[in-house]
Amino acid sequence: MIFLVLGRGKTGRVVADVASERGHSVRVIGEEENANASALTAPMLAQFDVVIDFTTPDAVIPNLRACLANGARVVVGTTGWYDKLSEIRAICERRNGALLYGASFSVGVQAMYRLAEVLLPLVPGYEISITETHHVSKKDKPSGTALTLKQSLLLGDPSRAIEIMSHREGDAVGSHVISARSGDDVIQIRHDSLSRRSFAEGAIRAAEWLAGKTGCYDFKEIYPQLR
Repeated sequence: MIFLVLGRGKTGRVVADVASERGHSVRVIGEEENANASALTAPMLAQFDVVIDFTTPDAVIPNLRACLANGARVVVGTTGWYDKLSEIRAICERRNGALLYGASFSVGVQAMYRLAEVLLPLVPGYEISITETHHVSKKDKPSGTALTLKQSLLLGDPSRAIEIMSHREGDAVGSHVISARSGDDVIQIRHDSLSRRSFAEGAIRAAEWLAGKTGCYDFKEIYPQLR
């Protein structure tokens, strides 16, 4: 397949490397080459099976509008834009495109979501918190993964209060910790990303899955099909 990767950042570069390793052809466009989605014309997009976006919250919305308006298939690893999700889904459906988005494409984080869904009924009366740590250049805060973990926890008990604490440190790839604390003990579920490759591999597998499809999908919903 032929993929277009939007974003020359740390994760975007790894995504391109993983795609090549898996036998795909790849073109990468940086934000400086694609101001306000100016490079994403219909003739250019027609060359690619799937577009993969790992840019920024500011760049991703113009990119999605341009791609989906031209009927492209898009995998989005960028977070911080979900307030526009209903608008983007509507464009996708109207233009018969394909959109697959996810707060995280890491296999380990997907497992953490599942664990979060069943935790709260097991610990009545415990204080629940989420701590997330990322690199200093990450623009959205809290992270999309932390927000999704909170949603997953609340599936088990919507009445519980859950605090999210965010930290931005150095070149940290990503760490998420769920803590359930009582006066006598504490339970923690933790995921640490040791490299960006886990996100990249998940994104490429998602793009392989999306090729040839139409519709809007959340990665955590379709992830079991990739096992």
